[in-house]
Parts: sequence; structure tokens; C-alpha cells
Amino acid sequence: MKDQEITDFNRIEKAISFIRKNFKSQPSLDEIANQLHLSPHHFQRMFTDWAGVSPKKFLQYTTLEYAKKMLKENVSLLDTAFESGLSGTSRLHDLFMNIEGMTPGEYKNGGKSLAINYSFAETPFGRLLVASTTKGICYITFSENDAKSLKELKSIFPNASYTQTVDMVQQNALFIFSYDWKKLNKIKLHLKGTDFQIKVWESLLKIPMGKLSTYGEIAKQLDRPNASRAVGTAIGKNPVAFLIPCHRVIQSSGEFGEYHWGSSRKIAMIGWEAAQVDALPQKKAQG
Repeated sequence: MKDQEITDFNRIEKAISFIRKNFKSQPSLDEIANQLHLSPHHFQRMFTDWAGVSPKKFLQYTTLEYAKKMLKENVSLLDTAFESGLSGTSRLHDLFMNIEGMTPGEYKNGGKSLAINYSFAETPFGRLLVASTTKGICYITFSENDAKSLKELKSIFPNASYTQTVDMVQQNALFIFSYDWKKLNKIKLHLKGTDFQIKVWESLLKIPMGKLSTYGEIAKQLDRPNASRAVGTAIGKNPVAFLIPCHRVIQSSGEFGEYHWGSSRKIAMIGWEAAQVDALPQKKAQG
């Protein structure tokens, strides 16, 4: 990703924060652009290049009314197959993510038996740290500070051996941030978690792109209807940002709620994905 695109996301994140704080006054395009020290024309073009839709349209995807509409439409949405709005077809036949839980032997003694590769990458939602074992992706976090993010990874597996390198496991996973998913192969995740946590994370993978679910709905799908709080805790411990789409889980009221990597980033993801899915019919027609 180019440096300018990184700067653009930082501005978009700031714009989203400003809009959310001032939504009651319905700030105009000029007012939002002024907060970013940009001309209205430049801001409109920058935002549309990033999101694929105008700021006004994007806001429609991130309102309470839109969220409630998505929740109403998606009764039993976890039964829906994983779909992609970024492929040439409405269903992505050649991609699924498989979670393999680590064995106790793989993470006992602080992960002494694990060899972990890690690297930093730029995405439409900011810089991240991605880490992998020979079996798959084991950790992804958005990184505001590289040294701090690496320290957090090493605190999970303090005795593992670490190598800063980009491997094929990481490269394949990072294709998910591109606009063309035809290059994607099966993404494997190699995660440390309890049986319950892994079941929750697996259920998140079944939420279609551009759709939303709630903590309560996921609890029901797991036959634990009274376990919404436990589900929320498991979601909060998601070790793989974006690939395991915990950003698609919101409150039953339609409020988007908090997010481990920042509420503005969560809203940016929800709006961005909705825009990609809505653009699919047009892409099909052009194809």
C-alpha cells in the first residue's frame, strides 16, 4: 500500500470519529473536510477512492437504522455460507478459513516448541503485525507502535523463537485486503484458545461479508442461549484481526459497540465491506 493511501485512512478514521461525535448536527461535507484541512472536493474524491462510495452513502451504511435492518434480515445468518463481495461471483468457491487449535504441547512452557515468523504490513485499515507458524496464521493485530505490538505477541508465546520475515502463509492471508480475491487460497489459522473460544471464532467466520450479527445470536447458534456475556469475552480475545471478523458483531440494539482495535476502525470496516458488497452487481454487469 502506498504512503498516501495510509495517510488517507488516518484521515478517514479522523473523519468517522468527527461524524460520530457530531452526528446530531448532521455536519456538511464542507465541515468534515475542514476538520481534515482538505478542500471539500479533495476530501470527497479521497473518501470515494478509499471506500468506493461517497461519504454520504458511506454514512448510510454506518447508521443505527442500517444496522437494525441488517440484523432483521439475518435471522440464522450463521447458517449462511461464507460469501464475498470482492470476487467475480456472489459466492467465493475457492476460499474458506480453517482454524486448527494448538495442542497443549505447542504452547506449554510459553510456546517453547513454536517457531514464529512475523512481519508488518499496510492495509486499508492501517498498519498491522501478522505472525505465523508452519501450520497457519497465529496472530494479527493492528499496530500503532511496532515495538509495542511485537511485545504483546511475545507475551503470548514468551519462549517461542521469532524471525522477522514474510512467508507464504502471511502473503496469502494478506490478499484478503485486496479488491480481487481470485488470488486467495485456503487460509489456515493456527490458534491458541479454549474449546469454547475456538467455537466462537469459527462461528464468526460464517458471518457473510457485509452482514452483521449479535452476541446473542451467536450464543444461540452455539446452543448456549444464555451465554452472550461469555461469547462477548471470547470475541474480545480474538487473536486475528479482520480475518476472524469480530467487527461484524454488534449489540442487539443496533449500536455498533466497542472494538479492541478502536471503534472508528470497526465502523470503517463495516461501511467498507457494505460498500464492496453493494458494488457487486455493478461489477458483475461490467464483467
